[in-house]
Amino acid sequence: MPDTRHTPAATRRVVLASFIGTTIEWYDFFLYVTASALVFGKLFFTQMDPLAATMAAFATNAVGFFARPLGGIVFGHFGDKLGRKSMLVTTLMMMGLATFGIGLLPTYDQAGILAPILLVTLRFIQGLGVGGEWGGAVLMAVEHGEAGQRGFLASWVQAGVPIGLLLATAVFRTLSSIIPEESFLVWGWRIPFLIGILLLGVGMFIRLRILESPIFTEAKKTNATTEMPIFEVIRRYPRNVLLAMGARFGENAFFYIITAFVLTYATQQAGFTKDQVLQAVLIGSGVQFFVIPFFGWLSDRIGRRPVYIGGAIFIILFAFPFFWLIDLRSTTALAFAITLGLIIHSAMYGPQAAFFSELFGTRVRYSGASLGYQLASPLAGGLAPLIATALLANSGGKPWPVALYLIGMAGITIISVWLAEETREKSLEE
Repeated sequence: MPDTRHTPAATRRVVLASFIGTTIEWYDFFLYVTASALVFGKLFFTQMDPLAATMAAFATNAVGFFARPLGGIVFGHFGDKLGRKSMLVTTLMMMGLATFGIGLLPTYDQAGILAPILLVTLRFIQGLGVGGEWGGAVLMAVEHGEAGQRGFLASWVQAGVPIGLLLATAVFRTLSSIIPEESFLVWGWRIPFLIGILLLGVGMFIRLRILESPIFTEAKKTNATTEMPIFEVIRRYPRNVLLAMGARFGENAFFYIITAFVLTYATQQAGFTKDQVLQAVLIGSGVQFFVIPFFGWLSDRIGRRPVYIGGAIFIILFAFPFFWLIDLRSTTALAFAITLGLIIHSAMYGPQAAFFSELFGTRVRYSGASLGYQLASPLAGGLAPLIATALLANSGGKPWPVALYLIGMAGITIISVWLAEETREKSLEE
């Protein structure tokens, strides 16, 4: 029987499966982000004033980010030992069940302090799942691809993120617009979480049908795997782990400022309704879906580093104008600000999957890529909305400290990518 693992058709199936699975997992993850900004403060922290409740909700959101490195370590270890595919199935199951559980939670008024404790616990499980999922999904695409197209193929996995955001935002926006606010806070907010169980079924069906990575399969045959991948990563690639972390700082912080914190800033400081902000995020997410693969393709042509650094430079240039546009109090300006912000983010996010994967050898690629990617998540994306909210409160509602914060994070990214090797033509057979 001929080996079909390297055929274009097999590669397309794997990329499609990784894209759909990633979309579902990030739908689950972003539901929580959106709910943190709009409803969780009112449901699980009713004993606090509105600003403190919002910060508390963002703090529970950050728990998921702090769980992501642990998920990357655990699933990276087993992904490098047992295979990429089995870890993708496990992480998808974790995410789906945790999201469904959030939809069943009692509120603070119903269960007291137990309610936020359960919320944090399920968010932690979500973080573990998404922390382990990313590395496996991108490696399946990268390791099935040929040199010269890895950036483009892996970028489709990344494109699942804006689609997950789009779906989560669209569901939340639709339900919050057709259900009266009082009813939405009682039961309407639960629906997006509960329907996640249907998406879980779809994702499981698709992921169970894909083939294992051919590069990992060959490594397994020749006993080229390692017993303790995480220790080998730390021993052989400490510099690359740190540089991958630094590369994420500007990208990840910027993303959660323009998609999560913007819900707080635009509604509380600029007078927009939550529906107007969610609509702007929807528009931006739709555009980002198309531009992420473009930047992945561009990185195959001119290199990962130039495209990535270009995106970070534009964060610096756009940090202040982003808030100036929102302060115009125009829905058009708001949509333009968020859309342009997500295009800038795509210049980093498009080549990122291939870039990080290529920094590590096959024996430890799942662990290495996951560790570099996920260790930065709590420090950058997880804390970004919380830090931004605190900066906004301490400045009397002025956004300039948040803009300076973004510039600093982008500076870390530029330095890190500048110091990293160019990986576009690097062989994965190692």
